[in-house]
Amino acid sequence: MRETPVLSSRTLSDGAGTTIALKAENLQRTGSFKLRGAFAKIASLGDHTANGVVCGSAGNHAQAVAYAARTLGVSCEVFMPVAAPISKVEAAEALGATVHMVGISVDESIAAALARAAEARMAFIHPFDDPEVVAGQGGVGLELLRQVPDMGRVVVPVGGGGLVSGVAIAIKSVRPDVEVVGVQVEACASFPASLRAGEPIAVGSARTIADGIAVKRPGALTLKLIDDWVDQILLVSEDEVAEAMVFLLERSKLVVEGAGAVGVAALLSGKLSGPTRGTTVLILSGGNVDAGLLAEVARRQETQRGRRMVLQLRIPDRPGVLAAVLSLIGELGANVVDVQHTRERLDLHIQETAIQLVLETRGTEHAAAVREQLADAGYREVAWGD
Repeated sequence: MRETPVLSSRTLSDGAGTTIALKAENLQRTGSFKLRGAFAKIASLGDHTANGVVCGSAGNHAQAVAYAARTLGVSCEVFMPVAAPISKVEAAEALGATVHMVGISVDESIAAALARAAEARMAFIHPFDDPEVVAGQGGVGLELLRQVPDMGRVVVPVGGGGLVSGVAIAIKSVRPDVEVVGVQVEACASFPASLRAGEPIAVGSARTIADGIAVKRPGALTLKLIDDWVDQILLVSEDEVAEAMVFLLERSKLVVEGAGAVGVAALLSGKLSGPTRGTTVLILSGGNVDAGLLAEVARRQETQRGRRMVLQLRIPDRPGVLAAVLSLIGELGANVVDVQHTRERLDLHIQETAIQLVLETRGTEHAAAVREQLADAGYREVAWGD
């Protein structure tokens, strides 16, 4: 295993009024913490892996099991949801695993993997609800005890609960005073209701950019461990996760998937309480994100911050007008990214046309100034449906 670094963040620390550190498990081999649990489980099985191993996963666990199996000379099959990121599918295949795309959720993939294990007498490797897997994930906590002597709080992404359970047990067994906070995404938050009910309760939706923690039903083991060892569970929204991903990319130069960014999302959104004694460690649990999704998230955040704007304008349909509009935009210091021109779908005069412009601007004030100057020049905004 690679001992992943703990990185400081002055921006996060200044904003929170306390020392913030980032545990970069996104830099672990295979791109996530999951390799720890996979190695621990497969190593514990001994001869029971003779017919190979099988698992169900959203992607990170699949890569980890494939890597560990290849290292230990064991054949491997993995079951993944049909909408799993292509980068994770390709990575598991590159590591020698046979990949089956099944169902729309991790739970359905796990069910298919269990059926395959029974059919072929393969060893099933659960992504979280297994004592050996939980113990392996606890290696993150053991490293933190060495790396951050003044740790006062650790914030952990929560999907099925294996990572937060292992980290909490490892740390609190030595330092019971350290607060352990779990974070789930609102779109697939199964633990709050399950903890209240005292038994695993499934949630209806699992559609989220934090696909690595989109687990619809907690495990019986991890539910009990979280109830016993974890101090609180926080929830963050999709927009907050997206903002955290872009923040980590821009400020920390770290590629972190949605699941790995939920702790930073809780901090940036103010949902994580204020200053605490000692250093607060945010675990960045993984970095396996499709380049296309990362680009979409970045574009959306640029728009929300006013650095990217979309304008639909009604203009006279005569030579030179479009050139004049683009020239004015250039004079105002905005950059044209895209232009679409149409004469259909709008209630246009025979001598009018419409254009849609995508512009890069310097922020909300600059965007407002561009919009105002265009209006003053007589270029009226419309919606495509007008």
